[in-house]
Amino acid sequence: MATNEKTIALSGLARTLVRGGYIDQENAEKLFLESQKKRTPFVNLIVENKVVPGATVATAAAKEFGMPIVAIDLIEIDPEIIKLVGNDLIKKHSALPIFKRGKRLTVAVSDPTNIQALDEIKFATGLTAHAVVVEADKLFKKIEKVIEDTDGGLGDMDDDDFDNLDDLEVAEDSPQEQDDSDVDDAPVVRFVNKCLLDAIKKGASDLHFEPYEKLYRVRFRVDGVLSEVAKPPMSLSGKIAARIKVMSRLDVSERRVPQDGRIKLKISKSKSIDFRVSTCPTLFGEKVVLRILDSDAAALQIDQLGYEKHQKEMFLTNLHKPYGMFLVTGPTGSGKTVSLYTGINILNQADINISTAEDPVEINLPGVNQVQIDEKTGMDFPKALKAFLRQDPDIILVGEIRDITTGGIAVKAAQTGHMVMSTLHTNDGPQTLTRLQDMGVQAFAVATSINLITAQRLLRRLNPDNRVEIKMPDDALKKEDFPEDMIKAGITLYGPGEESEDSPGYKGRAGIYQVMPISDDMKRLIIEGANAVQLADQAAAEGTWNIRRSGLQKVADGITSLAEVNRVTLE
Repeated sequence: MATNEKTIALSGLARTLVRGGYIDQENAEKLFLESQKKRTPFVNLIVENKVVPGATVATAAAKEFGMPIVAIDLIEIDPEIIKLVGNDLIKKHSALPIFKRGKRLTVAVSDPTNIQALDEIKFATGLTAHAVVVEADKLFKKIEKVIEDTDGGLGDMDDDDFDNLDDLEVAEDSPQEQDDSDVDDAPVVRFVNKCLLDAIKKGASDLHFEPYEKLYRVRFRVDGVLSEVAKPPMSLSGKIAARIKVMSRLDVSERRVPQDGRIKLKISKSKSIDFRVSTCPTLFGEKVVLRILDSDAAALQIDQLGYEKHQKEMFLTNLHKPYGMFLVTGPTGSGKTVSLYTGINILNQADINISTAEDPVEINLPGVNQVQIDEKTGMDFPKALKAFLRQDPDIILVGEIRDITTGGIAVKAAQTGHMVMSTLHTNDGPQTLTRLQDMGVQAFAVATSINLITAQRLLRRLNPDNRVEIKMPDDALKKEDFPEDMIKAGITLYGPGEESEDSPGYKGRAGIYQVMPISDDMKRLIIEGANAVQLADQAAAEGTWNIRRSGLQKVADGITSLAEVNRVTLE
């Protein structure tokens, strides 16, 4: 009885692969039943789970059923043929029409036994459908690309894909007059929602919606690198911008000046993600950029940030000092906010009063008094700092020191018994010291107020499952600034292996740092008017690693590649 059931269960391609010895009976039965339960083609499961390579499946199927194998990636497909069959039918059966000759339509499939696919295509088109075999993984990628090219990615969306997006907190109405066709167009709503969800799944930090003269594109920044993910039709440019502006409570009718807003996305009852929205009018429409503000990033432990052991000790020692300035520097997107919030979380105790002035407040921190800077209402950094000093503070966080007024008040607060934490947009520690003096802060005030400066960058981590060893001679290592003792001890370099969608060369990011305490000798040089080069030499003499040295240590530890360190640290 059981034997008959197994014989009945395995048919078509599954039975072919078992007979050929490519998969054992037990695994085949398990995947076959799973495919029926999920209503997913059997070939999809065996390729996705890497049970049998796609090329092997194609060869076995072609031999068994006497069909030719076609190199799908070399074929240019006429969009009119795709429209003839329809995206829904193509996705349903993973069957892609590739040629049309008279009344004969050639269809690429990975499972030749899927007769239902050919029958439905024949019924929909009125043409005779003939199958050719294609490697499953290549077929899936080709289908995805073809659908994106034909409708800008809108066709691959389904309402079921957006179950988690039903609780978006958006304005129900806007005080300005709105064009309902711009705001409530269902495909546009689904497209924007899908972009938000995809960005979260891919771990993106930013989304860019960009209009140009002859195209409109969407790009995600993942692990610090921008890549194109969709090209919607140009006609949707205004509608997409309008939809995002409504979601973030911005003025839909105002397209001439930049605007800033927020979107709150509820993933579950206990989890939500904020998007910071910025619009900017360009030559061909409004560019919209969304920054993902994940509150989980603010809860990182210091060990997760990537500090070397001696850097971590200096960080914590200076963080717990009762007064002085603790500065974090680096360009936009270098992780300054996460570093500051990590420090604030360490200090956030019931007996400590912490106040922050931020523009904008990116992540809510329970137990911390956060003030949103708003120039329109007159609540600027100087006014917020003056208010803090009258509210019995222990720790003050200033989102960014931008001018002499803010810098002067922050320095005075640090000199009068308060811990002040802030950021600057400078490249490294020594340049931060000279930058403050360029703003107008006196050298004596800089020297006596600052405890520590941390400069940082983010670089991509190598995927540990897909990295390859790279050989470099000692002379080449020396030219890359690897220390002599490290070279003599032996260094194993790694680089990204052959990349695929399932196995990228890089995965995640790590920080590299220059943690520079202000020693007595450094203070003396500052007061004497030393320049950034002289200050950097003094820091190096005291054993402070610069950012590149920190990056080279990450290379030696196998965390990243030399090419990635060069990309981040070489100008």
